[in-house]
Amino acid sequence: MPLLTPPVGPRDHALGSANAPVTLVEYGDFECPFCGRAYPELKQVLRRVKGKVRFAFRHFPLSEEHPHAQHAAEVAEAAAAQGKFWEMHDLLYQRQAALGDEELVRYARELGLDAERVRRELDAHVHAARVKEDVASGIESGVTGTPRFFINGRPHEEPGDAKTLAAALRRAL
Repeated sequence: MPLLTPPVGPRDHALGSANAPVTLVEYGDFECPFCGRAYPELKQVLRRVKGKVRFAFRHFPLSEEHPHAQHAAEVAEAAAAQGKFWEMHDLLYQRQAALGDEELVRYARELGLDAERVRRELDAHVHAARVKEDVASGIESGVTGTPRFFINGRPHEEPGDAKTLAAALRRAL
């Protein structure tokens, strides 16, 4: 089984200290129903291990199955360019049923972003290359579906529910 490639670094969207003893990486798709179900569970686990785990998110939109996933990932990157990646990340999972372009721009406005800039960047696919880099790293790391988790660079082979993920993180700690 391939290891996480590349390892988590400065280009990643990460919460927590780079010096945390455990790093959890998720390859996710904002339109994936499994990712949507995992999202609140993951938030719960991360609250429990706060300070001990660094969490990084990488995009892996399954565009053939989820027609809005690519634009949702690009809008998250547009939000990142304005300093609000995690706020947009959370909003996209909370509103997974409404990910059309107009909704995405409305979410940008709601977060206090320059919504017209977001619209222009979305139309021009300014952030598509960044999303593509995550997808390429996922493929190189053996990702075939979402959500896909890695703990300290190793694939998490068990389910991604809160109980199982928390147990795996405790073992890693």
